Amino acid sequence: MSHAVVIVSGGDALSPFTTPDLACSTGLAAGNTGTYLRERLLAAGHQAFTAPAMNTRGPVLDAEPGSFGAFGGQPQVLPAHMTIWSTADIDLAGEHLTRFMTYLHHTEGVDSVSWVGHSNGGLYATAASAIMRATGHPVAVVSLVTLGTPWCGTVPIQVGVGELDESVLMGDERALAILAGGRSAAARDKGLIREDTRAYLLGERGWGASQIGGLDGVPTLLIAGGYLEHEGGHEWVWPFDGLVSEYSALAVDVPAGLIPDRRTASFPLLHSIFFADLAGLPWETGLTWNPQVAELVVEHLA
Repeated sequence: MSHAVVIVSGGDALSPFTTPDLACSTGLAAGNTGTYLRERLLAAGHQAFTAPAMNTRGPVLDAEPGSFGAFGGQPQVLPAHMTIWSTADIDLAGEHLTRFMTYLHHTEGVDSVSWVGHSNGGLYATAASAIMRATGHPVAVVSLVTLGTPWCGTVPIQVGVGELDESVLMGDERALAILAGGRSAAARDKGLIREDTRAYLLGERGWGASQIGGLDGVPTLLIAGGYLEHEGGHEWVWPFDGLVSEYSALAVDVPAGLIPDRRTASFPLLHSIFFADLAGLPWETGLTWNPQVAELVVEHLA
């Protein structure tokens, strides 16, 4: 029996399934979310896996050469029912992630897991944790790390659906460009956009309240990025990582009892290497590719 660290990608992600021994043979070995983190975790002696995620219904397809974060030659393609549908419902993702853990239990002898969730991957892991606890799953959840997870909503989505007025972006050209990109990506959405809002996530009958108990006894490290800052900006927005505010990533407003055992950390970083690439910055400026962040993740797991 063994312990696994499972990296969980977020919204609109395209990520292959990898094991400690097997990864993609071309391009980024574990996709643009998991490759660097996987390397650092393996070097630290952890059994690191990446959970499969596809931005449409179905199994993971290769990310074509020339596309951002391209990968190919997947070691194994898992079926749709254990692949996160990364543009759809959070709870559905949690169900598929739970099935993935059942697969690791039967094929790899995994009996405990530490999650490392990027962006919505932190919410997917939380949903899976609640399901696994409620159903007496044979794999025990022992810790959680979230990187830029929108516990209280995602800034461009909150603006896009009218939950926040566009004026909160204070005319910042970088933030407005991200908002425009988010609107163009909405065509692929199958439910996640309406869920990445305060109205859905928070409140007495919100999604967060429905997850209370799932993380009991699970030490949780919340990591935020705050590369974009604006003096005098609304605390729900500034600073933010290009997608998720520090306020949201540190779960400031979540229901009491949702994350009972927490540590927090903030870095002046962007949400991902995709945002770093857009800004013409080194990939180390992204939360998932930064050595200091990776070191903190390894420390938490230890």
